[in-house]
Amino acid sequence: MTVTLMWEARAEPGRGADLLEWARAQELDGVPLRRETFTAAQDRVLVLTWWHAPDEDAALPELPEPPAGLLTRPVHRWRFVSRDVAE
Repeated sequence: MTVTLMWEARAEPGRGADLLEWARAQELDGVPLRRETFTAAQDRVLVLTWWHAPDEDAALPELPEPPAGLLTRPVHRWRFVSRDVAE
């Protein structure tokens, strides 16, 4: 099965570029099938990673918490399972 991990954070005002640079520099323990990084209004950064996993609760590498002082709120994390893709 394919599990997608979603990591989203909101930087302190004006620090979106710093958060984006930090997120891009993070190496994971393992190589995902795919990794994409997005930005949005209000200095938000979103990172999606796709993984082959035996089940949706499998232990998978995730991005850590950014350095103190970079965020306006805690990181949001969600886990999704692809349902409409033939495997």
